[in-house]
Amino acid sequence: MSDVTGEVRSGQVIEPHDEASVGKTLDELNDAAEGKPSLNLRSIVRAFDTRSYGPFLLLPALLEISPIGGIPGVPTVIAIIIALFAMQILAGRQTMWLPGFLARQTLSSRKLRIATDKLRPIALFLDRWFHGRLAWLTEGVFLKGAALACLALTLTVPPLELVPFASTAPMAAIAAFGLAMMVRDGALMILAYALTILTAVIGLTIWLG
Repeated sequence: MSDVTGEVRSGQVIEPHDEASVGKTLDELNDAAEGKPSLNLRSIVRAFDTRSYGPFLLLPALLEISPIGGIPGVPTVIAIIIALFAMQILAGRQTMWLPGFLARQTLSSRKLRIATDKLRPIALFLDRWFHGRLAWLTEGVFLKGAALACLALTLTVPPLELVPFASTAPMAAIAAFGLAMMVRDGALMILAYALTILTAVIGLTIWLG
């Protein structure tokens, strides 16, 4: 995947490589759900299977942070899906896979559109400020390290789900890793590792006192 650069003009972002745009990713998700009452996870995986690993971490994490994540049990299901993707990244798979019972799970297209609409301001901010820097920090051992960190973060979600909005912390770190992979931004990768440490501290604080 080539380096991504962005130019800001008159408050707008010029994205030469739309495939690395968070806004474009949300558009493609909406397109996949167009004209359907619901969308299964298999369709979502197929929509992004020719892209980098980034969307497979970023998109589920952002959905968990959105109103969809407020549905009981959804954060844990999303964490399981992210964990499966993280393990496949560690294994170096070129295409992502979900077991049938997860691939057949559906999301309401209406709720999906509401969620993506809520995420638009976040997408605009991310597309404006994050682009290729220190790209070498998003490759090789650093990529595998990020996948391992995401896997560890997903393990914190089920217990944190018992505390309102607490699961947002690990999902924010996972989203940062996913975005860093999408736009090959090593500086953002460093921030994601910092958020991982912060999440660990928050989790220990919650459960120890």
